[in-house]
Amino acid sequence: MKNIGVMNYLTISLQHALYLLHHGMFDDASRNLSQAETWRYGEKSSSQEALINLVQAYKGLLQYYTWSKKKKELSELDEDDYAYSTASQNMFKHSWKTSVSFSALVQTPGVWDPFVKSYVEMLEFYGDQDGAREVLTNYAYDEKFPSNPNAHVYLYNFLKREKAPREKLISVLKILYQIVPSHTLMLEFHRLLRKSDKEEHHKLGLEVLFGVLDFAGCTKNLTAWQYLAKYLRQILMGSHLAWVQDEWNSRKNWWPGFHFSSFWAKSDWKEDKALAYEKAFVAGILLGKGCRYFRYISKQDHQDLRKKFKRMKKLVKKHSIVNPGP
Repeated sequence: MKNIGVMNYLTISLQHALYLLHHGMFDDASRNLSQAETWRYGEKSSSQEALINLVQAYKGLLQYYTWSKKKKELSELDEDDYAYSTASQNMFKHSWKTSVSFSALVQTPGVWDPFVKSYVEMLEFYGDQDGAREVLTNYAYDEKFPSNPNAHVYLYNFLKREKAPREKLISVLKILYQIVPSHTLMLEFHRLLRKSDKEEHHKLGLEVLFGVLDFAGCTKNLTAWQYLAKYLRQILMGSHLAWVQDEWNSRKNWWPGFHFSSFWAKSDWKEDKALAYEKAFVAGILLGKGCRYFRYISKQDHQDLRKKFKRMKKLVKKHSIVNPGP
């Protein structure tokens, strides 16, 4: 292969290894990467060093795969069994090799999600919480690395496993919110904010819910609508009308058509009555009882929802941010 071109040898070796991996030829891929790892040509350039790091990382990923299999085998053995000690030693040997392969890469700016996840899993398995935290913190916050939502997700999940304080969890998810306001973790972020003692967090909790529902992919998220309906009721009962108005002012020209049209009222009622009920309450609060969505849903006759409809109408009449009609 070296005859193809010394300048491109590392790139070609890496591509060949990926081809072998794709076809399940793990041993061949490992040998290919080992050969490429030791190859040098001329003075080491920055691009050559980056490729060498990548070659080492993929070699580490293969070693992680072996380690992961041995970890599964170990979990099936009795700790008092002689084979357990041998298997444990083999696992540690593979983890050390993998750590060497990963350690250089995770310090190099880039998006290294599968490598970071594998590295952290091994560090945690051997009780190196500080090492795992350092890797994840650098990956998320080092300004030399590109913005990467997953980096904050990994850090959050790690801190959650560590039972970190709520404030710490909030600080991590706050950055994720700024990057991807529709992320699935935003509903969890809302719950954390809601439980906080700080009023600014309570206000942000409302902003987060509106932010989630701004996205087309979240329009039928029942949990998000349930949270918003419940939180609007709680906030308005707590005399925070200005919070709701702040969020609604930037949406009042497009949310009615986006969420609360007659078409969506009929469609939602047909497909998911629980969703339609929650949306109708929110529509009534934001647009008043004259809103087409609210009118259509509230006129439906459904035995299981009659009491809820009656209560909804009372709450909308009392708490709607629109002046009630005659």
